[in-house]
Amino acid sequence: MNESIIKTLAVAFSVCLVCSLIVSASAVSLRDLQKENKLNDKRLKVLQVAGIYDQNISISDQFNQLESKFIDFDSGMLMAEYNNFNIDEYDQVVVTKDPALSSEVPASEDIAIIKNRENVGKIYILRDDLDNIKKLILPIRGYGLWGTLYGYIAIESDFNTVSGIEFYDHKETPGLGAEVDNPRWKSSWKGKKIYNNDQVALEVIKGKVDTGDIESEYKIDGLSGATITSRGVTNMVSYWFSDSGYANLLKELNYES
Repeated sequence: MNESIIKTLAVAFSVCLVCSLIVSASAVSLRDLQKENKLNDKRLKVLQVAGIYDQNISISDQFNQLESKFIDFDSGMLMAEYNNFNIDEYDQVVVTKDPALSSEVPASEDIAIIKNRENVGKIYILRDDLDNIKKLILPIRGYGLWGTLYGYIAIESDFNTVSGIEFYDHKETPGLGAEVDNPRWKSSWKGKKIYNNDQVALEVIKGKVDTGDIESEYKIDGLSGATITSRGVTNMVSYWFSDSGYANLLKELNYES
């Protein structure tokens, strides 16, 4: 009887051990694939917001149309290199966990509730056939209702007109705040202006934009039933286009042009 129990336990232990080894091996072997898929999800959003995505061409091939650059937020200068980081693998959100590579955002300035901002970010540039900047694709993030929204906003060569907006990660409520993914709502951003007399004026309002309003070019339709998410998106835009975000870069580019 005891011998039978011991054999049963031995078989069960062996099966568990074999299964755990298989699961561990699978996790390790799939790690690189998972990492690549996650990277491609972000690249897809970058291509979509840039307006150049073609489902018949591989994402990696299309991504080669874009130029990646580091940006020093304090100076607004673009850099090809930064601390020996591989620019393709550099994750500006991850480095916010490192006090040596990021700065705490003062509470009085942290309207997007990001807490820490990376010292150096990463942007994407789409150039025309004459090598002039056609579009800038800028990462943005900010707190909504349930968590941080992560996405990209594309702006035209005047550095003030929105070309598109996309979010690749958020925790907003389906049917309400999650309508940030609604193609119709996203398309309403195209052609809107960010700055009015050098001040960030673009906002998501409550209700529908009155097309007869002389300031309608600075307004986006509100998300029905999602006031806090709408306010979060407005705060996100206000923060990232302030002097704490991309304003210094855009001033430099305007000066150069």
